[in-house]
Amino acid sequence: MDSKYLSVFIEESNEYIQKLNNELLELEKNKEKNVDEIFRYMHTLKGMAGTMGFEKFTELSHQLEDLLDAIRSEKIIVNSDVVDILLEGVDILQELVEEISESGQEGEKDISKILEKIKRIMQIENLMKSKEKDTEFKVGKENEKIVEHPLNEYELRIFEEAYKKDLNVYQIRVEIHQDCLLKSARAFLVFKAVENFGEVVKTVPEVKDIEDEKFDREFFIYLISNSNIDTIKKSIESISEINKVTIREIDVEKILQTSKFYVKPQKNEEINKKFVEAANKENKENVEEKDLKDAKKKLGKTLRVDIDRLDNLMNLVSELIIIKTRLEELEGDLDRDQNKREAIEYLSRVTSNLHDAVMKVRMVPIENVFNRFPRIVYDLSKELNKKVKLIIEGAETELDRTVIDEIGDPLLHIVRNAIDHGIETPEERVKYGKAEEGILKMKAYHDGNNVVIEISDDGSGIDCDKVVRKAVEKGIIDESKALRMKETEIISIIFEPGFSTSEKVTDISGRGVGLDVVKSKIESLGGNVEVYTKKGEGTKFLIRLPLTLAIIQALMVKVNEEKYAIPLNAIRETVIVSKEEIKKVYKKDVVVLRGKVIPLIRLHEILDAEFDEKQRDKFIVVVVKRGEKDIGLIVDDLIGEQEIVIKSLGNYLKSLKFIAGATILGDGQVALILDINSLFEEE
Repeated sequence: MDSKYLSVFIEESNEYIQKLNNELLELEKNKEKNVDEIFRYMHTLKGMAGTMGFEKFTELSHQLEDLLDAIRSEKIIVNSDVVDILLEGVDILQELVEEISESGQEGEKDISKILEKIKRIMQIENLMKSKEKDTEFKVGKENEKIVEHPLNEYELRIFEEAYKKDLNVYQIRVEIHQDCLLKSARAFLVFKAVENFGEVVKTVPEVKDIEDEKFDREFFIYLISNSNIDTIKKSIESISEINKVTIREIDVEKILQTSKFYVKPQKNEEINKKFVEAANKENKENVEEKDLKDAKKKLGKTLRVDIDRLDNLMNLVSELIIIKTRLEELEGDLDRDQNKREAIEYLSRVTSNLHDAVMKVRMVPIENVFNRFPRIVYDLSKELNKKVKLIIEGAETELDRTVIDEIGDPLLHIVRNAIDHGIETPEERVKYGKAEEGILKMKAYHDGNNVVIEISDDGSGIDCDKVVRKAVEKGIIDESKALRMKETEIISIIFEPGFSTSEKVTDISGRGVGLDVVKSKIESLGGNVEVYTKKGEGTKFLIRLPLTLAIIQALMVKVNEEKYAIPLNAIRETVIVSKEEIKKVYKKDVVVLRGKVIPLIRLHEILDAEFDEKQRDKFIVVVVKRGEKDIGLIVDDLIGEQEIVIKSLGNYLKSLKFIAGATILGDGQVALILDINSLFEEE
């Protein structure tokens, strides 16, 4: 099997399965929702799987499509049981896609149980379904349904002109075989066939709906022709997967004399508009179709690009930035040469623009992650017998693709924690004077060079007393320390490995694996997690992440003779303090800035650099932030702001404390990048 087509199948299947999950959850909330969109997604999946030869996938999607078709034709009433079966079927399709992505084959997955469930619910509903009688009339040897469609004044005038010229007007009913995978393709062949015999003046549904497969198994064509019925019928029947063709000649004279087919005339300007459109074949469709075509053109300008190619492009841009930095350092030696200086400035602008362009290509809306959660919240709330309403805001916020790929699991742990530990049962909420339905909000927004993700709930909040009690029981802290801890320190315990307040182990919680993973993963991405809680009112997790992991703005500093980089987005300010301003609190150095006590860290001490404090009266302090908390870093000198390329230290040095990575400077030297999160823990 061609891996090129396989990768496209996997990507598009995942997209359609995500859309199905979202639409089915909407159907659960609104039972009156139109299922045409869901039906089309399922039909497209079936068609793709059939083309690729995946039999289980095709069979299951075909049965689910039949169930959706029964809902669409109102043979089955939508209820929670029906939606659950549809969601279960979609889950199995997802499992099949995952198996295909790993091995290229569908594997041994058993789909017989879900097929039996679909069959059973279809049988039950069919027994309850009332039989409808259709009005019939005889044409030749066949019994067929009389299907009449309303005609507007423009169409009536065309019929009248055809009648005057002794041309026949035919209504052609085409029924496509139920196993047909690509209905729109068959319809296209039918159109090509009938256009050889005359002019198509009307279709039901409209052409754009037929192209988008917004029809069941049949469609109608109104054709003006001087050919006979048998010739036209044989031409259509020669097309494969056409189940039945019925053609009847329309009595135009009768139509013109009766109002049965007649619709109230449109305003003159609308009629004129239609005649103008009829004269110009390119503008034959209505305004909505034009908008649809414009949308398709925009979609046609998008391109799937392998992330490895983008990474390679980013690496090349990174090297270019290093060279640019080197040239900028040399610029001071070229003051007398105006042309060379201008060339370097031009290179600098082009490099910056190229960097911005590449970064935009790598940016992906965070909705790619958020879209997973409506289904997750639905399943968890059902499992825990809780009512939870999920609100998503800022899904259009963009983040680097590398970050997007990594944050799904941390967010999942926080959401599971909020529903399991935070939001109460409906009975408890009513007892506390709250609405039965809990609110879980996921919000994303830009904050400078960071993206902030907030996950908040209106549940019970974190019980600090219970956290302390559990921490003492598990030996994470001792009783004497517990008595001295502030609320913020107590809350930080929930991020300790192995900590859980659950009384029993379930599939959702109790194993002590969760929030410690969140903290370590977010910090490995250069971000941090903050928690705000109020007992009885709820909890908010606030995650700050850098826009990108590749190239950042940094402040270059000197500690002794070594150069270090401090990410600019972590810096609040730089100040110079005198020796007398540094005070001791609990044997630790602090400085008071504008009434706020700032703990101080001497980088010389933690980086093992030589330092002679006696020779100094003043100190340079870089104040860095993590949420609302600040610390001051004492350095020897400030070099200046610089755009740096983050390089990994490799597996051998990845556990090096206080160091997040390295960068290559313009002169070829290597400067280490400080890990601000670990410095806060040292404080």
